[in-house]
Amino acid sequence: MAEVLTLGFTQEELIKGCIAGRRDAQEVLYRYYSPKMFGICLRYANNYHSGEDILQEGFIKVFNNIDKFRGEGSFEGWIKRIFINTAIEHYRKSTNHTGHAELEKASFKQVSEVAVENLATQDLLKLIQKLSPGYRTIFNMYVIEGYTHKEIAGKLDISEGTSKSQLARARNILQKMVKSNNE
Repeated sequence: MAEVLTLGFTQEELIKGCIAGRRDAQEVLYRYYSPKMFGICLRYANNYHSGEDILQEGFIKVFNNIDKFRGEGSFEGWIKRIFINTAIEHYRKSTNHTGHAELEKASFKQVSEVAVENLATQDLLKLIQKLSPGYRTIFNMYVIEGYTHKEIAGKLDISEGTSKSQLARARNILQKMVKSNNE
């Protein structure tokens, strides 16, 4: 049996409706997926308004390319990938990569598990939001999205060493922020 998303649409009906350009289907898709996708946008954005811009760009891409969804894997996963790529593109357009430092031997201490347990998810997201755009993007891609350093390097046009060093520095900064929050 097909899962009914909302307003009587199954996922298949919703996709077909969006392909046909039906506004009601597009609105249902937007209302159903926008809260989750906005969370992704905010993780990468410099601020709330940039997150809104990424959300808008992402949905434009979803609606323009929905006919390319082949039904392989989950539809939500397909949408999520579009939003992650849109956020990465947004970062690449707004950032000059010459400022990336090559710190091949950067070291860091792991954030104490107890300290992290004391932070609510929202608090942790707020701390991540305070990272510089470069650190935040690499941290999100590696830790949250599961990209490898090689994949990050390819998507951001940086070296693997830069990806590793930026992640190490992001973790170090987050560790300090978590520690100061727990004091």
